Amino acid sequence: MDLSTSYLGFTLKNPVVPSASPLSESLDLIRRMEDAGASAIVMHSLFEEQLTRESHRLDHYLDYGTESFAEALSYFPIAENYRVGPDSYLDHVRSASEACGVPIIGSLNGISSGGWTAYAKQIEEAGAAALELNIYYIPTDPSMTGAEVEDRYIEIVGAVRESVTIPLAVKIGPFFSSVAHMATKLAEAGASGLVLFNRFYQPDLDIEALEVTPHLVLSNSDELRLPLRWLAILSGRVDVDLAITSGVHTYEDVLKSVMAGANVTMMASELLQNGIDRIAEVLGEVERWLVEHEYESLRQMQGSMSQRHVAEPSAFERANYMKVLQSWRPDPAGQALR
Repeated sequence: MDLSTSYLGFTLKNPVVPSASPLSESLDLIRRMEDAGASAIVMHSLFEEQLTRESHRLDHYLDYGTESFAEALSYFPIAENYRVGPDSYLDHVRSASEACGVPIIGSLNGISSGGWTAYAKQIEEAGAAALELNIYYIPTDPSMTGAEVEDRYIEIVGAVRESVTIPLAVKIGPFFSSVAHMATKLAEAGASGLVLFNRFYQPDLDIEALEVTPHLVLSNSDELRLPLRWLAILSGRVDVDLAITSGVHTYEDVLKSVMAGANVTMMASELLQNGIDRIAEVLGEVERWLVEHEYESLRQMQGSMSQRHVAEPSAFERANYMKVLQSWRPDPAGQALR
């Protein structure tokens, strides 16, 4: 069975790509992911704050308000606690690129268009085959407009695009007022691919210690539906490759994503929870399903259930919305919902 696909200009042997996670911090685990069948590997992120932590601006935000509210200290990490610095990251990318036969995709995480974007070029020079730009930005200024937020994304992508020649993927969230329009603008700014979607982690509060506590919840397959919907909407209508992340756990998740138009499907939570060998298991189940359903290749189904095959996508969306709302029926005994 031919499971090959294309992503960011590369022909990959299959659509399963480990996304940025702590697993890629170890060269041994990177090799194990390749041995298990990963067709490419996204490195863990190098954060803008790691590159600018000496700047006055970062010092200002780390200290702002703490003279009045001691509990505010817990909102920000101590810069020295970051596990890897920029030089170590570049060395790690170089080692992984030399040790592996699959594309190694570097990852930058930031929110501004400052000098940190120059590190994109250094990641390229370290041997990364491509770069994933993770723009993790939650606007909190009430005076900032949606257009200004979008302009920030486009400015960052343009700045990075000017500094590198390798393919550039952009990982975004689902909260733009017009995701399809924003996807088009990012493609025009130089994005070769889009990764749907970033998960904006939500902290909790410790009411006894008066601290903000990190609360990491790994994804499950139910979370696939939001990126799956937008994947189907964008496939074939925006001139970029598409990757799906958040909620890819099973072979069914992989198949659904490819049918909706994904070039690749990215896993992290499933591998963290159940081990790297899940890559081989999922790929085996994908191949079995394709054989049983008489497909000749994975590409044969790619995009087969995207909205580009629907004459009126907006009407299709409304019809399915109404269908879902009308599908509820009360329990005859009146005791439970169905």
